[in-house]
Amino acid sequence: MLTTPTPRPDLPPGYAAEPEWDGYRAQLAVYTDTRVLLRSRQGTDMTASFPEIRAAALAQLPPDTGLDGELVVWDSGRLAFERLQQRLARRGAGAAEAARRWPAHYVVFDLVHAGADLADWPYKRRRTALEALFADRGVTAPLTLCPSTTDPAVAREWLAWTAAGLEGLYFKRLNEPYRPARSWLKYKVRVTTEAVVGAVTGTLAAPRTLLLGRYDAAGRLQYTGRSTILSRAAGRALADRLTPSAGGHPWKGWTFSAGWGTQRMLDVHLVQPDVVMEVAVDVARDGAGRWRHPARPHRVRTDVEVARVPLFGAGGTLS
Repeated sequence: MLTTPTPRPDLPPGYAAEPEWDGYRAQLAVYTDTRVLLRSRQGTDMTASFPEIRAAALAQLPPDTGLDGELVVWDSGRLAFERLQQRLARRGAGAAEAARRWPAHYVVFDLVHAGADLADWPYKRRRTALEALFADRGVTAPLTLCPSTTDPAVAREWLAWTAAGLEGLYFKRLNEPYRPARSWLKYKVRVTTEAVVGAVTGTLAAPRTLLLGRYDAAGRLQYTGRSTILSRAAGRALADRLTPSAGGHPWKGWTFSAGWGTQRMLDVHLVQPDVVMEVAVDVARDGAGRWRHPARPHRVRTDVEVARVPLFGAGGTLS
């Protein structure tokens, strides 16, 4: 089952809420011949990369069981998506060593097979069966039961977990069967903040994306993330405000990755860091505090002083 975005964090009547974790969606199957398969939403076999999940599934789950859930890694007091990225490419001894350094958990939110196909069961009945499976079998970490609630107040409280890696909420209809459709609702937490434009991709006359920065406590402009692709109208409007770097740019000599999981570097043009964008950003960050998901530009300002604030506020959140 897939999701459709919803702009409101309010739990609709007739739905249950679950936290949205900063991890990988994955299905876990234990077959009657003791074979275990951990696969991504796209069908990629990830079993060899996470040997601790395979071992726990064999030891704790009955044969002929199918689960849906989220792979996560907890590191330094937060969910570390970048550790999952690093672990995906490892096999054999490398995967075993990664499991010791950055152990994964599998957060289970649905039971889709238990000796028979449960897809026709409504969510409420599947959830009851999932809770019984954990209780009856004494299932423990690294297999973890995802919280679920029909209490709007509890769901709201979960939104305070964003600093630890919770990205938002899923809303699932209580009477709905498990189907390959976009009928779950997803509320993703975003914040609005300001960032300095330090470089662009595309051309200076027609910027395609913006490389954004924030000043740290020492007054250094630190790279924090890249925007989504600008519309042509937004690119033209912004081009009139940008000035090519005249030398001495704080990012001179830096390279910027094109994205997670790739070694391709961006072709960028440095600009004078005197334009400030108001951006809406995903709350997920990597271990260095950088925004993991692209920022969406809002208003433009040309007074760089408004952005000369610490990169991090109390509790490690963006100020």
